[in-house]
Amino acid sequence: MTTLKQQARGDGVVVDRRRRARAGAWSRLDLHGSPYLFVAPFFVLFAAFGLFPLGYTVVVSLHKWDLTGDAGLIGFGNYSTLLADPDFWNALLNTLGLLVLATVPQLLGALILAALLNRPIRALLFFRLGVLIPVVTSVAAVAIVFGQLYGRDTGLVNGLLHLFSVGPVDWQASRGGSWVAVASMVNWRWTGYNALIYLAAMQSISRDLYEAAQIDGAGPVRQFRSITVPLIRPALIFTVVMSTIGGMQLFTEPLLFGQGDVSGGSLRQFQTIAMYMFEQSFQNFDYGYGSAVAVVIFLLTVIAGVVNAVVGRMVRGGTQ
Repeated sequence: MTTLKQQARGDGVVVDRRRRARAGAWSRLDLHGSPYLFVAPFFVLFAAFGLFPLGYTVVVSLHKWDLTGDAGLIGFGNYSTLLADPDFWNALLNTLGLLVLATVPQLLGALILAALLNRPIRALLFFRLGVLIPVVTSVAAVAIVFGQLYGRDTGLVNGLLHLFSVGPVDWQASRGGSWVAVASMVNWRWTGYNALIYLAAMQSISRDLYEAAQIDGAGPVRQFRSITVPLIRPALIFTVVMSTIGGMQLFTEPLLFGQGDVSGGSLRQFQTIAMYMFEQSFQNFDYGYGSAVAVVIFLLTVIAGVVNAVVGRMVRGGTQ
């Protein structure tokens, strides 16, 4: 009888140990595996709608591919043709010019606007919400309004220039004029958005730093240059990178400015790389060549992002 009891007790201990082991295994699996399960939908969607289209675009760019389908593998033939295409280099020049005109004034204006919104003024919430109006406004409506502003004969901008004895400017006909017009559309639309990002970063700065600087005799400009700008540098780098990526892929604003003309004017004076890619793919139906342009846009965007990140890291390291 004693032996049976001891055996039953031993079996119970073994079962209990196995139960505890299984519970511990499930607990470890839940602890270490559940985070991957939670983030798995993102990676599945990214693979389906991000990596696969990118990889397929690379494959198509290596083929002679038109409206009738795949006509055979040609290797890097599309890329060699692209590098010798003057229209591509013209589109690249337009993209870089618009990138400068639509990024530098935009971020400088956003920084100044954020500094003003960070001060105690009346109706502060109203002004902070007001800077979001351009972001939520339809791009088509923005294009219509700016198209009227930059009209050659009855435009408000030419009317103001006439007050200073400056003749009317055909903003769509010249490269410089079209760059200014398109860049002003981009600046008006995204300055407020970047200003709110800077404002959020400024709100996290301790007021004690400003009080100490004020006691030391530093004025508002010195406080802004020595305290605000260095402490919001991560936000500055983020907006620079995102604005650069957006500038390299600029498409909607110049397309609507030209009333849907994907060639960017009679002389292609404001055609961007994205517009050039669209023209080759969906007007000329040269999908292989258009895919090569898309791959080049991706590579240029990656290079621009890496350069911005490296420069930002060097700046942070130099100020520490």
